[in-house]
Amino acid sequence: MGDLLKPDLGLTVWTIVTFLCLVGILKAFAWGPLLKSVEEREARLKADREGAEKARAEAERIQKELEAHMAGIQAKSKDLLAAATKDGEALRAKLKAEAEADAAAIKAKTTLELAAEKDKLVGDLRKEVVNLSVLAAEKLLHKSVDAGVQKSVLDGFFKDLDSTKKAGSN
Repeated sequence: MGDLLKPDLGLTVWTIVTFLCLVGILKAFAWGPLLKSVEEREARLKADREGAEKARAEAERIQKELEAHMAGIQAKSKDLLAAATKDGEALRAKLKAEAEADAAAIKAKTTLELAAEKDKLVGDLRKEVVNLSVLAAEKLLHKSVDAGVQKSVLDGFFKDLDSTKKAGSN
């Protein structure tokens, strides 16, 4: 145990020489490639970082373009919707006006048809009343009236009827 604490000069020199040879071998074969691979990795990481920053900047630029494009599309769709609403309102107003005009025309036509039908029915009723009156008068007089007399009597009857009708409406 006492020998361990006393250094031997030859052993110390050989230990230092061996250590220096080991350092030289490690530097030539281990540290050089190791440092080279660390530098390559550092350069690769730096390039990857720069590439990621470029990709992020490109993604932000694309996102801004897309947002601007979407805003344009949204504004365009609002304009189209407003135009479609305006066109719809105009069409509705036009169709409503056409429907009201058609309804007024149908009402006027129906009124004219009803007036014509009323006049026809009044005329038919007058003829029937006249025929019945003539039949009643023939029975009362027991004689037949010829067509000329019948026409003159009817004309007089209608004139009296019209004058009575005009007097009653005034």
